[in-house]
Amino acid sequence: MKNLIFLTFIFTGFYINCPAQDTIQFEVKHQLNFSGQLSVWGVYNGANELPINIGTRYIPTLNYVIKMQNSRQFDFEVSGNGFGTLGIHPFDRKQSEGTLGAYRAWARYSTKHLEIRAGLQKINFGSATLLRPLMWFDQLDPRDPLQLTNGVWGVLGRYYFMNNANVWLWSLYGNHKRRPWDADKTNKSYPEFGGRLQIPLPKGEGGITFHHRITDSRGLGEAIPGYAAVAENRVGVDAKWDLGVGLWFEGTYINKSKETGIVTNTKLLNIGTDNTFGIGHGLNLVFEQLLIAYDQNAFAFSRPTTFSGLSLSYPLSLIDNLNAISFYDWNTNSSYNFLNLKRQFNKIAFYIMVFWNPANYQLPQQLNSGNYYSGKGIQLMLVFNH
Repeated sequence: MKNLIFLTFIFTGFYINCPAQDTIQFEVKHQLNFSGQLSVWGVYNGANELPINIGTRYIPTLNYVIKMQNSRQFDFEVSGNGFGTLGIHPFDRKQSEGTLGAYRAWARYSTKHLEIRAGLQKINFGSATLLRPLMWFDQLDPRDPLQLTNGVWGVLGRYYFMNNANVWLWSLYGNHKRRPWDADKTNKSYPEFGGRLQIPLPKGEGGITFHHRITDSRGLGEAIPGYAAVAENRVGVDAKWDLGVGLWFEGTYINKSKETGIVTNTKLLNIGTDNTFGIGHGLNLVFEQLLIAYDQNAFAFSRPTTFSGLSLSYPLSLIDNLNAISFYDWNTNSSYNFLNLKRQFNKIAFYIMVFWNPANYQLPQQLNSGNYYSGKGIQLMLVFNH
C-alpha cells in the first residue's frame, strides 16, 4: 500500500496528458538537490545503568522538483535515517545498537491553492509549542535541537482559500506504533482518516480538527476486556491571537466506542502565552499550562493531572543562544529542567545541554526520552549540515 501510493505519484509526475487536437508548449524546469545532516553526541548520566552514551546520526535527503506553468509543480523527497549508539559502564559493560530506515519518502503535486502529498511524511498542526494536546502524528520535543520526529504513511490534501482559510484532509495506513497521546496501538488492518479546518480570526487564527482510527485495545489492563478493534474518535480545537503578547489555547477530546477503563475518555486542555521583552538583545518567554484528565465518563475530571511549561530564550551574540526549558508536574511536585547553550557557525552547530530531571521520568509526550534524560546529566552535540 505504501509503495503503491508513492510510485503512483512518481509516475504521475512524469506523465502529462495533453489533448491530441491542441499543441501545447510550455517550459518544464527540473531541479535536483542533495543535502544531509550529520550529528554526533555524547551523554553522561549517572542515573543510567550505562552512564556514558555516544551516538551518531546521519540523515541524507534527496529532493527532485518539476516546475511547470501556472505555478504547478511536482516534487519528491526521499531521506534516510542512520542511527547508532554505544552505551558504556566503565569498565565492565557496554551495549550498542543501530538502525537504518526511511525518514521521509513522499511525492507532492501542488498549485497556488492546492497541495496533495502522499507517502511517509510529517503532519503537525496546532497553536501550542511546549505541551501540545494536538500532537497527534508527531513526537517533536521542544528540547531537541534537531527537531526530529517519525513520519506517518498516508495521503494529505490541503486547499488554501483566498482569505487564508484552509482545509486539510488525510488518510493514513500502516501506522500501528503508539504516538504520544495514544493509550494503545492503531490496528494496522484498518485505515485512519481525518481533517482540519483552519480559519482566520481577528488578530489571529483558529482551527477545528477531527481524526478517526481503529485501535487494538488488548493489553490495556487485566480488568479490561481485550478488544482487537475499537473505534476511536478525537476532536481538537485551537486558536491563537497576537494582542501585543501571544495568547493561545489548544484542546483535545478522545473517545473510545467501547468501555476501556479510565482511557475511555481523555481530555487535554492547554492555555499559553509568549512575549519578547526588551532586555539586552531580547528575552523571549513562553509559558503554557496543561490539564490532562482520563475517565470512564465523558465529561468527568476525577483524575486530573496538571503540568506547567516555561521556556526562556536569549541571544548572547550573533552566533550564541541560551535556552532554558522547565516543566513542573503539580501532582507529584516534580520538575524537569533543561539548559541549552548553542553556538552556530555557517554549516556547523555546537550544543552544550544540561538536564536535571526526576529519576522516575513521567513527562507527557516525551516518554521515549526518559532512558537518556532521567536524573542529572550533560550532553555535548556537534551538528554538520551540508
